[in-house]
Amino acid sequence: MTSPLEAPLAWMTSIKAKLGVVVLGSVVAGLGGGTFLLLQGFRMRYSLVIAVVVSLVVIQVLARGVTAPLREMAAAAGRMARGEHGVRVSPAGRDEVGQLAAAFNSMAAELERTDAQRRRLVADASHELRTPLTALQAQLENLADGVTEPDPAALEVALAQTQRLSRLVAQLLDLSRLEAGEVPLHRRRVLVADLLESAAAEARAQCAALGRDVAVVVESPPELPLDADPERIAQVLANLLDNATRHAPPGSTVHVVGRAEGSRAVVLEVLDAGPGVDPADRERVFDRFARTDSSRSRAAGQTGGSGLGLAIVKWVVDLHGGSVHIADPDDSPAALQPSGGCRVVVTLPI
Repeated sequence: MTSPLEAPLAWMTSIKAKLGVVVLGSVVAGLGGGTFLLLQGFRMRYSLVIAVVVSLVVIQVLARGVTAPLREMAAAAGRMARGEHGVRVSPAGRDEVGQLAAAFNSMAAELERTDAQRRRLVADASHELRTPLTALQAQLENLADGVTEPDPAALEVALAQTQRLSRLVAQLLDLSRLEAGEVPLHRRRVLVADLLESAAAEARAQCAALGRDVAVVVESPPELPLDADPERIAQVLANLLDNATRHAPPGSTVHVVGRAEGSRAVVLEVLDAGPGVDPADRERVFDRFARTDSSRSRAAGQTGGSGLGLAIVKWVVDLHGGSVHIADPDDSPAALQPSGGCRVVVTLPI
């Protein structure tokens, strides 16, 4: 804690009042000192010089509490410009300078978090890009060296890795555009059933191409309207269905449900019968490159995703003014309850 000698006038809550006290204190000290010296028999010119020196000393002492925090913030800003984002300034009282110091510390903390997120994003993106590239390089080297025959099966493996790499790059670009606010919404009135059927058809085709024995069933009123960007909502449904069909056990069914919630919102649900998500991880799975410790992770023998799909879902839903969360499967309609599984609920304003 700063002592009164190090920061006099720190108890005052206004910088204007502090400056007034500094000026008044220097004038009173100068006049009082000069008058005292004159009464002691000093000559006028000596008394005047000594009075000016006393005034300057008083100004230096009283102004220390005003200028010291500003000098500290200037030094801290210079260190932050050199990349030292962990620097902070000490509290500087309750006046405007103190408020500026508090805002400076908040800004520094946010900048430190942003820099940590940027470093983590670069590291995670590098790791995710390296995985399919390594597999693709190994496959192509085997083909070039004659270890593997260039038959359709070997080419399909190379194609699958190329497609995975392409999806990851597309997701990274989408996420960067969403965060930068460069993806405007083109809202129009659409029917929820049409959106769900289109997304389900694409999911069925993808399951057939990847050999996933998973059915996709749509449940929605035929005339339920929604005011939204159909392209972005299709992206949300594609990511949710890809996640659901990837983790659903063979022979199971993924349910896509659309329903009205009163007259103000539409609820979209995607339910699968997979391992589900631990309640402690249900908020974290919407973070970029999030990995959970549950059996829905890559270690469970599933084909792992990029960790970006749900992050993009959350960004798009937020842009529409809606919300998304993972709910308990037991709370879904009885006819649609899977055995365990995961239930993702998206709420959008009509």
